[in-house]
Amino acid sequence: MSAKPEVGLVREASRQIVAGGSAGLVEICLMHPLDVVKTRLFGFYKGILPPILAETPKRAVKFFTFEQYKKLLGYVSLSPALTFAIAGLGSGLTEAIVVNPFEVVKVGLQANRNTFAEQPSTVGYARQIIKKEGWGLQGLNKGLTATLGRHGVFNMVYFGFYYNVKNMIPVNKDPILEFLRKFGIGLLSGTIASVINIPFDVAKSRIQGPQPVPGEIKYRTCFKTMATVYQEEGILALYKGLLPKIMRLGPGGAVMLLVYEYTYSWLQENW
Repeated sequence: MSAKPEVGLVREASRQIVAGGSAGLVEICLMHPLDVVKTRLFGFYKGILPPILAETPKRAVKFFTFEQYKKLLGYVSLSPALTFAIAGLGSGLTEAIVVNPFEVVKVGLQANRNTFAEQPSTVGYARQIIKKEGWGLQGLNKGLTATLGRHGVFNMVYFGFYYNVKNMIPVNKDPILEFLRKFGIGLLSGTIASVINIPFDVAKSRIQGPQPVPGEIKYRTCFKTMATVYQEEGILALYKGLLPKIMRLGPGGAVMLLVYEYTYSWLQENW
């Protein structure tokens, strides 16, 4: 008798993971050209494989953990509005812990591209970091607090705004208008989340990227880095790169939510 519920849980989790991974895959395929067009006007899909390999499992973690936290919060006496926001926060914090080591390696490879006599592999560079700095906050988990802030705040606003506003606006019987309703709310969700979380993004880049003076660590912790940037460069420096981020994560965020919902619904009916 105990085997049946277990199979049900595994199947439900599998649906969430597959739907979340699908959302990441479709979002990368549609939005990757925006990253490329900034530097070249041809070969829009050149270099798309690494982002697909990185983003697909990351998005699976994002949506799967959101559903799990939402389910857990169902046992607590919270309003639906608060449940969506806290579940989003939880999913973002979990996502940050999973992805931060990969971010450290990615940023390091990009920043030091011209200093390598021979470009190391991703695994090779990760081993270099572990050997030199270890696994801690100065090594493979450098900038973790900023990454926690970036993903935690983004997902809290992203999921919280989307599901709360979607529940407030009546469902449209016309499938095209219903699609546009969801897309519009998703677009706003990604845009607002990007505006609110970008200071954490800037802090993360400063901490994980090359320091102004080689051999001297200027940016160490998240909020201290934000304060330093604000004092030395002004408030606008904390919003550097906002426009391209909105262009990517506004429509990209809408795409992910819609692909997740439609894929998950299809899987529930057919698998």
